[in-house]
Formats: sequence, structure tokens, C-alpha cells
Amino acid sequence: MLTCAFCGEEMMLEEDMKTHLLLSHLEKASRCPLCSLSGVSYDELSFHISSAHPETQLGAQGPPHITPPAGRSAAANTQSHKTPPSCWAQDSCDTDAEATHCSDTIDCHKQDITSKSRASSTGETATIQSPRRRQKAVALSNKDNKGFKSEHSKAIQKRLSSKRKEELFSCPMCPQVCNSCEMLQEHVELHLQEQHSAGGEKRFECPLCSVVCMDSSSLQEHVELHLEHGAAMNSAAAAHSPGSDQRLARELQREDEARQEREDFKKLQKQFGLDGGGGYSRQMERSMEKAVARGLLGPAEFHCKRAEMMESLASGLDDGRTRTQGVLRALSEYYQTEARNCVHVWLSADTDHFCSSAGDTGWGCGYRNIQMLLSSLHTIDAYAPLLQEKAVPSIPRVQSMIEEAWKEGLDPHGASHFNQRLQGTRAWIGATEIYALLTSLGISARIIDFHRPTGPDNSHPQLFDWVKQYFQSSRSGRLPPRLIQTSMPPLYLQHQGHSRSIVGLEQRRNGSLSLLLLDPASPASDTRRLLSRDTLPTALKQLRKPPRSLKHTQYQLVAVQGGAVCRGETGRRIVSSRTLCAERIP
Repeated sequence: MLTCAFCGEEMMLEEDMKTHLLLSHLEKASRCPLCSLSGVSYDELSFHISSAHPETQLGAQGPPHITPPAGRSAAANTQSHKTPPSCWAQDSCDTDAEATHCSDTIDCHKQDITSKSRASSTGETATIQSPRRRQKAVALSNKDNKGFKSEHSKAIQKRLSSKRKEELFSCPMCPQVCNSCEMLQEHVELHLQEQHSAGGEKRFECPLCSVVCMDSSSLQEHVELHLEHGAAMNSAAAAHSPGSDQRLARELQREDEARQEREDFKKLQKQFGLDGGGGYSRQMERSMEKAVARGLLGPAEFHCKRAEMMESLASGLDDGRTRTQGVLRALSEYYQTEARNCVHVWLSADTDHFCSSAGDTGWGCGYRNIQMLLSSLHTIDAYAPLLQEKAVPSIPRVQSMIEEAWKEGLDPHGASHFNQRLQGTRAWIGATEIYALLTSLGISARIIDFHRPTGPDNSHPQLFDWVKQYFQSSRSGRLPPRLIQTSMPPLYLQHQGHSRSIVGLEQRRNGSLSLLLLDPASPASDTRRLLSRDTLPTALKQLRKPPRSLKHTQYQLVAVQGGAVCRGETGRRIVSSRTLCAERIP
């Protein structure tokens, strides 16, 4: 029966003992085969054996070899030999005497190791032999010392019982048990290195904790969680500081106000056509494209209409598709024979109606009213020579004319509001833009502001009285006829969100007044009903507006009065337009 000198395990065959020694002890971490010393480096173990264990009992077996641990360099295997102790060849303290010797020399091992470690710097090293020869020497020593088996077993049990009292650390990846946490850490790191070399994976360790991630993106997310948690902790700590709630409330309120202001500004830009959504031509193209998609317009017709539109825009003249002529003549004929309940009726000079088209729906009322006014000025001898075009210009051309007026210095405040640009936009215009355009053409104009109601139910009776005086100024007779066909241009009427043109005024027997308004929002089909005697009385109801129908808080009028403006007067008006003020009534 063979007994292992390291762990006390008994085996029947020498080959089994060799295998056991090779697998269980020689390939493990370096430890002394003659005593309980372990956890030292290979060089320290060699010095320990050569100094602590005598070499008198070696015999002719030759010096035993110590198998170097894994990772030793080839240079370590070629170190010079030094004769190990004799008790190695005699079953490693297999006898009671040797066991006593081993226990007596444990205390001096550490001193010997220190002294031998110093000698290692001068070139001294322990003798190293092959594992096979060492196993053979151990087996032979077991046969020669069978008589000391019982006493040796007692020594082994004593040594094992003392080791059990020590704290042991088990490897979580294999059955290996280590005596200290440092050894266990080094052992586990070897496992991780082997896994890395086998799998070729790159591991990413968190710099803030011990978590190991498999890729850089996972590591980044993990670290961000650390940072967010830290920021949350800092915010929580700051939240408990005095006055933090008030500061936080003020900051949140400021952020809400700023966000609301941005949203309102964007809505206003979109409402007034300053959001960069394109101008007249682009909106017209989109409208025709939608008609093609719905099957209302064929591709050939689409290209034909688009070519006509581009030709009209290039000429700068309106294509006349939304124009209705002869409206004032039809009204004059009607009032001469009908409407006996009217005492007096005043009509402006001949004016054509222009309604909105697909290219300016929702924003083109101001431009359409300018077209109505210019169509009337073309029929008046005092103003016709002042007009640049001999026909009514298109909406893009009207936009360019207003821009030219701004370049002359008229209404700089209004120009800055539009960033000096109207062409290619869907920007709304109002009374000041009409005034600037007329003044640049050399036509005298006025802006009258009815800034608040002056009658019951938010009505504006003073506005109606002013319109009556405007049309009466064209005649000097005390007793005007029932129908007064004046040579006065129509009035531009502006209120919040819309504008219309005043082309006449009715006065009934009870003294009440009603305006006659041409609305760009009315389609051409409704306006053409005024041209027929059969449908005119019904269509006239859409034009007639009594005081109760004008309920907006503020109204503005642009009136053409005074004829042409001389050159010196134009310069004065340009200067005065820098601080443009309307005539306020009341």
C-alpha cells in the first residue's frame, strides 16, 4: 500500500500514485512536499527545500525535481542545480522521526527563505529534476519505510486537522480551494484570461463599480446610469435647500412663458404668411396638383393652366379670371328704376370686382382690394396718368410695387415688420401698405382710424357719417337727386382679419344709412348675379351692410382725395411716413 506524502491518500499501484502526484500536486500551485508551507513562489520554495530539509538521506536516488508552475519561463528551467534534502527521497517525512524533523524545522523555514532569497540574486537556485524521477524516488522511499506508516499517518492527520482550522476560499469556476483571498483572486483572473484567449471577446469594466460589460455601448449606458443617478442625488439635495422650491417654480414659469411665446410667434407667422410656405405661384401650383390627384383636372390641362399662369406672372398683369366688370353700371340702372324706399343713393366711380383665387385664398383680400381701387383709378382722368401699368397688376406685381415704395423710404416701420420683403410670401397687408403704394405713385391718400365704437351695440355711426360726407364732397348742390353717380374712387375698409371696398351708400326714408361693400371673399359667380335684373335684388342683400352688421372694435379707411401729389409734397409725405399716424375719429 502506497501513501501520498502530500495529502495522505493511500493507493495500491505505483502508476496510480504517480498519476495522483502529477495531477493533484505537481501541477497545482507551488507548496513544500515535506511540510505545510504553501503559497510561495517557485524560487522561494526551491530555496526553502535546499535549506530547511537536510540532504544526508538522499542516497543514490539522485536529487528530486520540482515541477515548475504553469507560466514559468524557459530560463527558469535551466537554472543551476542544488542538492535538495535527503528526506525527500525517504517518502517526505514518512517516518515518525522525519515528521518530527519536519515540524521542528518549520519555524526556521521563513528565515532560510529570506536568506536564500538574497542568495538568489547572486545566481544560486534549487536543483530541478523531472516529475517522473521525483515520483519514482517517492515510490521507492515508500517501500523502504513501510514500518513508519502508522506514525506518519498520525502526523498527516494532525497536519490536516490544523489546516481545517484555516479559512478556505473556493473557486466559483472550478473545484480549486485556496488558502487566502489573494490566491483566489489570482486564480480567478487566470480563468478569465483563459476565457478571453479562448473566446476572443473584449470585456469592458465599469470604472465606477465592478460590473463588466460585453461591449462599449453597454458600458456607456451603464456609466450614464451612474451619472444620472448622481445628478438626481445632487438635484434632490439641492431641492431640500432653503428657497429651492421658489427658484424651481420661477424657472419652470419662465420656461413655460418662453415656450408659449415661441409657439404664439410661429402661429402668427403662419397666420400672416411669414412662415416661408411660398407665395401666390406656389400656392396656385399646389392647388392644381391637388385637383389632378382628385381627378378634377387632367395632366394636359394642368400643364396648360400652369403655362398660362407663368405667362401672366411674367407680364405683371392680372389674368382676369377672378374679375367681374360692369357691377357699378348694373347698380346704377337698378337704383334708377327700383329701390323706391331709398331717399338717396351714392355710388363711386366705375369699379371692377376681384375675388380671391386658389393662389391667394386665406390671405389675398388686401391685394384684391388694391386691384379694385386701381381698376377705378384707371377710369378717372385725374389719376389714370399716374399709374405705371395700363391695366390692373397681378398680386406678385402689387407686392413688388409695395417693396419699391419701401425702398423710397415710405413707412420704414411697416417695411421692417415684413423684413423688407413681400414677393414669394403669403403676407397679409393692411391700410399702411395701401397708403405707401398710393403715395409712391404720386396719389394723395389719407388713413382715417375709427379706433372705438361710437354708437349702441358697438356700432360705428360716425364711420357712416364720414362715408356720406366723402361721397357728398363731389357735388355742391343742396338738393341732390335720388341717385348720385360720383367720380370718387372706392374706399378701402380694413378691420381685424379682413378688408373690403366701399362702392356706395344708401340713405332710407327714416334716415338710416347702409354701406354697399364689394367683398373679395365673395365668389365671382355670386357677383355676376348683380349683372342680371332678375337676380340683382337678391344679390344686393349681400352688398348692403347696415350699422348693426359692423361690430368690430376698430375700423380703418384709406381714402383717395386731393388728386395728384406734387414732387415737393411727395418728399414731405415720405418724411412724415416715418412716424405714420392715422386721423383718429373720434
